[in-house]
Amino acid sequence: MLDRVLVRGRAIPPEPPRRRGATSLEPDGERFNPFRALWEALPWMQVGLGAVVVTLAALVPWGAGEVLNTMDRQIMAIDVRGELVGESQTDLERQVSKWVGRSFFATDLADVKTALEQRPWIASAAVRRIWPDRLLVEVREKKPLAFWNHGQLVSRSGQLFAPPNRDVAGRLPHLAGPDDRVRDVIDMARGMAEVLAQRELGFAGLTLEPRGAWTLTLANGIEVSLGRDQVEQRFERFITVYQERLATRAGEVQRIDARYSNGVAVQWKPLDETSGNKS
Repeated sequence: MLDRVLVRGRAIPPEPPRRRGATSLEPDGERFNPFRALWEALPWMQVGLGAVVVTLAALVPWGAGEVLNTMDRQIMAIDVRGELVGESQTDLERQVSKWVGRSFFATDLADVKTALEQRPWIASAAVRRIWPDRLLVEVREKKPLAFWNHGQLVSRSGQLFAPPNRDVAGRLPHLAGPDDRVRDVIDMARGMAEVLAQRELGFAGLTLEPRGAWTLTLANGIEVSLGRDQVEQRFERFITVYQERLATRAGEVQRIDARYSNGVAVQWKPLDETSGNKS
């Protein structure tokens, strides 16, 4: 005889059917994910790469220094070039010779440049290295425009300088005035010299007095007082009177005062001076 035993328990639901071709989206903890691994390793890769970069950056100066030390030599010669009038080639070469024997790479070229540009005649100096053991120096002198006051020259750019051999500048006009008015004197002199040249008259100099009065000197030695006011108008009036009335007697004229409103006053040379050439 069979006994029936009833066992009560929790019913297990059947597994839901899957659609054909569907894929399970459940996470699988043991499956390898290369993107996740790369992401986790990326910070360590950055640290390593940074260390490599820092190491290389530290080695570059050391390597460059070793290369320069290997290639470095002593300066054996310094060539000086330039069109010289006031300067002496020998004096320039003697001054730069103190850099001969120094390091080709370690020598500061700015020191050479500064030393040369302190000389009165030198306007600028350019220095460059010529491998393997030479320096080339190219100098440019100041171009004198006129003598200035007593003992100085003024360059075409308006720079004042006082060389010991200013007479080598040759025959130049004489300008004078306060040093802080040098540009004004140059501008006035250029304008007057151009007008005089158009009328075949020579310009010899111009003076600006401390109180502002102007005095012009012609190439024939005649001085012309122009005063402080209306200088351009007085200058034009002098030109007119000179060409119409005085040009033929220029050898007898010593000074002309153009500070009058309607004409000029003439100071004649003494008779013994004007007749001295005839005796």
